[in-house]
Amino acid sequence: MKQTPLMKLLAIGAVSVVAASTAFAQTTKESTTTTTSDPTGTTTSSSTSTSTLDGTGTITTYSPGTDYIQMRTEASTAPVKYYYSKNTSIVDPTGATVEWSMLRPDMPVRYTYVKEGDRMVISKITLTKPVTEYKKETTTTTTTEH
Repeated sequence: MKQTPLMKLLAIGAVSVVAASTAFAQTTKESTTTTTSDPTGTTTSSSTSTSTLDGTGTITTYSPGTDYIQMRTEASTAPVKYYYSKNTSIVDPTGATVEWSMLRPDMPVRYTYVKEGDRMVISKITLTKPVTEYKKETTTTTTTEH
């Protein structure tokens, strides 16, 4: 088959799409096997497996007191609901812990989550910018009538 510039561009485009799709959802698998013996000498073994996924997106909705946060991911334009627990950590780019009260809509984040049934549970949220860049200044303008 003769290689033309168009064929080369198509091949490069296909490789780029595959590379980009793997960058958006990287998976880490962890397996745990437990073996126990009872007094009669019977051995039982159980195995559990979890997959940790990484993603990036922008917070669209967070309300304190709820058990979820919604984000617009880079793979989907519609907001996706992720659940969190008391074990979910939030850190800034340097790794310093950030309070939940600092989260705001339109914050770009990276996150790690585990799929539990039909729910996606976030274990870690990393802000992509320092918290100081998100603080908004409010100004008050007062007008007086003469």
